[in-house]
Amino acid sequence: MYATNEWDRLKKVIVGVPDYATIPEMDKSLRTINYAGETDVSNVIHGPYPQQVIDEANEDLEVFCDFLRSERVEVVRPKREPTKYYNYCPRDSVIVHGDIAIATPQPLRSRIGNWRSFSHHVSAVEVPCSYHDDLYNMDCIGDPDTLALNEVTPAFDAANCIRANEDILYLVSNSGNMLGAKLLQKMLGERATVRILKDVYSYVHIDTTVAFLRDGLLMVNPERVKSRSQLPEPFNKWDIIRAPEPVYTGYYPGYNNASEWCNMNLFSVSPDLVALEEHQHPTRQVLETYGIECAMLPMRQQRTLSGGFHCVTLDLERQCN
Repeated sequence: MYATNEWDRLKKVIVGVPDYATIPEMDKSLRTINYAGETDVSNVIHGPYPQQVIDEANEDLEVFCDFLRSERVEVVRPKREPTKYYNYCPRDSVIVHGDIAIATPQPLRSRIGNWRSFSHHVSAVEVPCSYHDDLYNMDCIGDPDTLALNEVTPAFDAANCIRANEDILYLVSNSGNMLGAKLLQKMLGERATVRILKDVYSYVHIDTTVAFLRDGLLMVNPERVKSRSQLPEPFNKWDIIRAPEPVYTGYYPGYNNASEWCNMNLFSVSPDLVALEEHQHPTRQVLETYGIECAMLPMRQQRTLSGGFHCVTLDLERQCN
């Protein structure tokens, strides 16, 4: 196991599984983190996802896995077993930097121990979260300027972070507080510096806000990052692509669980090859001008299940250049 960035040649990866995916019953953590923007959650669906969603997600992930294998990537999968949420997005639970893997203190109570479904593929240092009610800030309901997590204990999803060798970009949002960033820095020590991105996107993960494409080149969501001055050093000195408007892909009725910016949620196989949702041709055209080839692949339920190609992967090994 060894990976320090998002773009070096991929050697080994975990790809999630949608089997047994379920939306947990409402609790304080789910209410504040996932549904802060909803003033009324009485009609929010909970329970198992429709079988059509699971079947189509499995079909598309198999296409994705076949593509990765054709690129000589070793693909491994989580156990197909019931959990309180799902095993679809391993990126959410573990961050790998160099030869260390950290199972982060995820703030959603339904994600406790979620990473153990793939612990047979990665040995991680598990950081428990304190799930006391005072972690969750009910004042965030209906107020996008107020975050869901109070600064009483470290809490963050691994998907709040993206890696650039000696620097890690950490999004402060409803799924990651400042104490989480400080804990990550303490655990990494001199391996890397945690750089803070805040006041750009309050919902959850970083995948649809900033994407690292190669050393010195990144893509931003222009609705959230409007100026390079919003990015911390050294990223404010990188070349910046403003992502084109995404092509609408839809979702299963009643299950709109992710950002429409699915074109941002791409996954790098190498500095010149990414996996991109098959309808995002405006993004493909822009990336090709930078010498980046795009494998256009199906991902029909990414907004339904809240996870595109970056979300459903956890890169365990990349060939360091």
